[in-house]
Amino acid sequence: MNAYEDYMKQMAKPMREQLTTEGFDSLETPEEVESYFDKIKDNETTFVVVNSICGCAAGLARPAAVAVATQNDHKPDHSVTVFAGQEREATAKMREYIGQEPSSPSMALFKGKDLVYFMPRLHIEGRHVEEIAMDLKDAFDEHCQ
Repeated sequence: MNAYEDYMKQMAKPMREQLTTEGFDSLETPEEVESYFDKIKDNETTFVVVNSICGCAAGLARPAAVAVATQNDHKPDHSVTVFAGQEREATAKMREYIGQEPSSPSMALFKGKDLVYFMPRLHIEGRHVEEIAMDLKDAFDEHCQ
């Protein structure tokens, strides 16, 4: 690993931990992403956060994701994250499952392997964290019963 990659990993560490300390599993290789989806049952829900170093991830996406995933009455069965710009291959594999234009940060909700909700960066930046959280809450209330 070169000095730049090492520096970026160290910078990203607290950003990753903001999710993993709240129960999100970090999927860091394409094999981990595939293995995860191979094991998921059709009736189980999975909340995915495509994490990023950018400001809208730090000030909006991660706080909203953590708040709703940990406090909402209806919660997904599983919460996972991939880190765009850090684990590029894992992120690319997750984006294959998501099936939308690449966007980071972004958030997705799956029922089994079916995407039932997607929030791209376009619906994150420039909004209030409470608005983002309410959109996630509505998706969880509809699909995570």
